[in-house]
Amino acid sequence: MIPPVANNFVAGEDVEGVLSHVADINDRGIRGIVNLLGEHYDDPSDAAADTDTYLELVERIDAADLDCCVSVKPSQVGLDVGTDAFRENLGRIVERADDRGVFVWVDMEGHETTDATLDAFEENARAYGDVGVCVQANLKRTEEDLRRLADLPGKVRLVKGAYDEPKRIAYRDKATVDEKYREYLDFMFREFDGGIAVGSHDVQMVNYAADRYREYGTPFEVQMLMGVREDLQDELTESMPVYQYVPYGPKWFSYFTRRVRERKENALFALRAVLG
Repeated sequence: MIPPVANNFVAGEDVEGVLSHVADINDRGIRGIVNLLGEHYDDPSDAAADTDTYLELVERIDAADLDCCVSVKPSQVGLDVGTDAFRENLGRIVERADDRGVFVWVDMEGHETTDATLDAFEENARAYGDVGVCVQANLKRTEEDLRRLADLPGKVRLVKGAYDEPKRIAYRDKATVDEKYREYLDFMFREFDGGIAVGSHDVQMVNYAADRYREYGTPFEVQMLMGVREDLQDELTESMPVYQYVPYGPKWFSYFTRRVRERKENALFALRAVLG
């Protein structure tokens, strides 16, 4: 059972719990991005099991008629087993989701996975269209990756980057990452036809994107985590599409502790939700 302090960041341990949460945020005008917690499986049976859970999840989202999509980690569905296993399992999820009208996001993990993730995204985007991928502003390669992605169908989520990457391949100081984030937003609004997702809780970046929208007219959406800046999420629904990234599942503990370690403010948000 998930304790109340963690419930602010994780929407239960089972499908019923997460779909109930998505229904609640839909009522607030917020759309859902559901992620089954789990990563770095080197056993093919573990990757296959989570793939099957995603197939069920897609069916349930369609049946419930929720404003919701799913997000998959490559190492969760077979990348640590092998590239073929990853592509096969991801392809099964995307094909089922396409049949049911459910969008699929492919999360980005550490830099070692970037090429395989982008290759799998491109394959599925060309085949189905309704697929998205995440890129990280702190990686020095991201400008080149965005040029590759600009002409592809689907969506691209730009985040600052949460992984502790080596200095030789990543920008490590906040000021530089912020500068690059704005630079990449400029490129995306100028060169993309749409499908821009601003993955940030930084209101300055959200406002910067809104300014670029007014300049270029390119559609975009904002994506934020469950339990973080939910007041801002509610406020932004009045002027732009807002998605909440909603994790769930029995592997909730490591995710919750990571959220708290990242920012002490997250722990305060959770405590306020419990104590009132």
